[in-house]
Amino acid sequence: MNLPLGYRYAAVYAGIRKQERDDLALIVPDKPADAAAVFTRNVVQAAPLRLARKHLKSSKGRVAAIIANAGNANCATRTGDRVALSTCQSVAKALKVPPEYVLPASTGVIGVDLDEGLILNAVPKLVSSLSPDGFEAVARAIMTTDTRMKVASEEVPFRSGTVRVAGMTKGSGMIHPDLATTLGFVMTDAAVSPKHLREMLLGAAERSYNSLSVDGDMSTNDIVALLANGSSRVEPDEKERAVLGEALAWVMESLAEQIAADGEGARKLVIIRVAGFETEEEARKIARSVANSPLVKTAIAGSDANWGRILAAAGYSGVAFDPGKVDIYLQSILVCRGGLAADFEEAQLKRKMDEPEVRIRIVLNGRGRAEARFFTCDLTEGYIQINGSYRT
Repeated sequence: MNLPLGYRYAAVYAGIRKQERDDLALIVPDKPADAAAVFTRNVVQAAPLRLARKHLKSSKGRVAAIIANAGNANCATRTGDRVALSTCQSVAKALKVPPEYVLPASTGVIGVDLDEGLILNAVPKLVSSLSPDGFEAVARAIMTTDTRMKVASEEVPFRSGTVRVAGMTKGSGMIHPDLATTLGFVMTDAAVSPKHLREMLLGAAERSYNSLSVDGDMSTNDIVALLANGSSRVEPDEKERAVLGEALAWVMESLAEQIAADGEGARKLVIIRVAGFETEEEARKIARSVANSPLVKTAIAGSDANWGRILAAAGYSGVAFDPGKVDIYLQSILVCRGGLAADFEEAQLKRKMDEPEVRIRIVLNGRGRAEARFFTCDLTEGYIQINGSYRT
C-alpha cells in the first residue's frame, strides 16, 4: 500500500458489536483537509448521513476527522440525531477542532438505538491510539458481513512531486448503488479544492460504486468521502487533475470490484461489459439490469450458460434496441449471435464458468460506440443463510 502522507488512523472495540472486535474507527488528517462526499439517494437516510451533509456545507468542504462505527446503523431510531451530534462533538473536543469539521458514518442494523455512551467512553482511547500505521485496522473495523478487508492505492508522479491515493471500503450485502454505496473513505495527499474534488469524485463514483450491485437493495447509510490534505505539497494543474482523477477512479473501481467479489454468500465475481450502444448511460442500464437479475445470478452460481436470461434482462432494462443485432459472450465464448443461439461446447463452457471469475460481454452490432462495465456476483443459498438471521 502506498499510503498518502499526513493521515493518522485508529480503531478500538467500543462494545457496539455483539462479538468483541473493533467497531469504532477514526481517520484524522494532520491538518484539516479539503473534502467532498456523495451519499445514498434512498429517501430513508441514517442520522449520521444527514449530519455529515450538513457539516460539509457549513465547513465549506473542510474535514478534520471521520468517525465511523460498525454494528449499528444509527438509522430510524428516536435518538439517532442526538447520538450522531454528540459523537461529533466528543471527537471535536478531543482533537480541538470545530464539530462541523467532523464527518460521522455508521453501518450495521437499522432500527436499533445506538448507546451513545459506548462511543463517548471510547473516544479518548481512540484519539490516543492515532497512528500513521492504523490504516488497515480502520479498514477492518468498518466491516460487517464482509469476509475480507477491502483496500486499494495508487501513486502518481507529477513534475512537482509524487502524490498518493488510498482508499478503504466495506460492503457485502445491501448493495445497489445510486450516487454512492456502503462506507468508502478515500484519501490523497495532493492539494485539491473541494470543488475539483467533487468533480473527480462524481466521475469516479459513476465508474465504480455506481457500476456495482450485489442484491438490488440500496442502503440507508451509504457514503463515499474523499479527502485531500495537501501534505505532498503538490497542487496539480488542470491536466494533472485529470490524471489524478483517473488514479482515483482506478482505486475506487478496485474497491467496487472487491465488494462484488465478497458479496454475501457469493462464490464468483461477475464482470459485465456492454458495448455498441449510443450512450454510456444506455450501456450501463443494460449492464445493471443483467447484474440485478436473480435468474442470471443463479444460473452463474450453477455454471449454467443460460444466455436467454441475459438477453431477457437486457430487454426489460428500459433501453430500446434490436435483439436481432445482439451478440453475447460468456467467458469469451460466443453463446448468442444476432439474438439466436450460437454453437458452443456446453461441457467446455461449464468448466470455464466454474472459475471464480465469470465475464459476460454483450455487444450491440451497429454504429454505437459507447461502453460500460459493471460488477456483481452470483446468488447462492449462502445469501439466504446470512440474511435470514442478520438482526438476531
